[in-house]
Amino acid sequence: MRSRLLPLLIVLLAGVLLALGVPLATSQARSEQQRVIVDRIDDTARFASLALYVVDPAAGESSDEAATTLRADLARYHEVYGIRAGVFQRDATAVAVAPGGWAAPGGAASQEFAEALAGRRSQGPSQVWPWEDDRRLIVASPVIRDGDVVAVVLTDSPTGPLRSRILRGWLAIAAGEAAAMLLAVGAAFRLAGWVLRPVRVLDKATHEIATGRLTARVAPAGGPPELRRLARSFNEMADNVEEVLRRQRAFVADASHQLRNPLSALLLRIDLLGLELPDDNEEVASVRAEGQRLARVLDSLLDLAIAEHTTADLRITDVAALVAERVAAWHPVADRRGVALRLTGPAAVTGWADPIGLSSALDAIVDNALKFTPGGGEVRVTVSAGRDTVALAIADNGPGLSDAELERIGDRFWRSGRHQNVSGSGLGLSIVATLLAAAGADISYARNEPHGLRVTVTVPRNAPEVPALTTAGPQRPGPSGV
Repeated sequence: MRSRLLPLLIVLLAGVLLALGVPLATSQARSEQQRVIVDRIDDTARFASLALYVVDPAAGESSDEAATTLRADLARYHEVYGIRAGVFQRDATAVAVAPGGWAAPGGAASQEFAEALAGRRSQGPSQVWPWEDDRRLIVASPVIRDGDVVAVVLTDSPTGPLRSRILRGWLAIAAGEAAAMLLAVGAAFRLAGWVLRPVRVLDKATHEIATGRLTARVAPAGGPPELRRLARSFNEMADNVEEVLRRQRAFVADASHQLRNPLSALLLRIDLLGLELPDDNEEVASVRAEGQRLARVLDSLLDLAIAEHTTADLRITDVAALVAERVAAWHPVADRRGVALRLTGPAAVTGWADPIGLSSALDAIVDNALKFTPGGGEVRVTVSAGRDTVALAIADNGPGLSDAELERIGDRFWRSGRHQNVSGSGLGLSIVATLLAAAGADISYARNEPHGLRVTVTVPRNAPEVPALTTAGPQRPGPSGV
């Protein structure tokens, strides 16, 4: 969410800064040009006062002396400032100019000259921008005597210094905008973190509850008031869900336990009744088989309830040694069924696991593999160590499962339609998944080539950063069955 929220905030902030920066840069450029134009107008006004003596000898000096003085001032002005300047008659004939030979740009038809002839000071040209290196500033002022325009003073200034000042101003504005943008981005990061922190905590708690950590809760602190209210509502919902599941599991455990005793008495009476009937009585055999199957289901339900309630005892465990011990324990069963049970892998690999829960899970998986492997087949248990995990692969060469069946394996009470004649309750792998999830381990299923089923258990090698909040496995292994 941050990757979507931050660009939006940054784009909005950039738009605001541009909306402020562009008018500011334009205003700065216009201010610089207006200052130059005002200076040129003052200069032309001073030259216009001197030009009166040149065009009106009766003013107190001879026209030659006034003209000499005017030319000297114009030459000095051009020498110091590099600005062309001159006094022109109404037909644009030069009276005094500097440098010598310079003529009025555009003659009497130019806009600035025409404005001066109309008795108005020039307002200057359009705005000069830093990239317009061929532009010049032309300013004209009228020389007025007795209310009539008798001459025009014209200045032609290079725009290089003006463009440089505008550019420096723009660089300062850009630096200020960049600093403001950095501050805005930092503020956006803080704002996004403040807004999204409760969302991340809520997402983490939701994931923990979805994976079985029902005690996970959200601390209703920080963030906007709406998210704090959402955190409180989430905690209330989690409390209700946990209470409902607790009651459900307690009911399953109590029902399984309460039904077990009457069922045991019923099976005993069936056995006593069978003593009075012929040994080959099919009805008695069928009733006894169904009763035993019901007993296995009740035992599995009780084991599942225990697995969901017991806290995992996580510790550093020699996973390879534990696997070797369980494989050795199952060798007599494998030999009796004519199945080769083999173990490969390193002799010692440590992982973060609950030894009892992992042993119970391995017993159920190996039992399941031996149950569906025909005589003469093989069940291979492989231990492999990675950087962060230890993988335990239990592969058999039995009939295996189809792709559709692989998607359903592990569902409670689900059994393949092709294996209904094999004893089992359909809860064994559900118990295994509960045991492993409580210890932070994973289980996956895949086809074993050329045929059969491969079950892979992944155990973390190190303790998780956050202690597990879930329940753990039972204290004894339960029956299994696909």
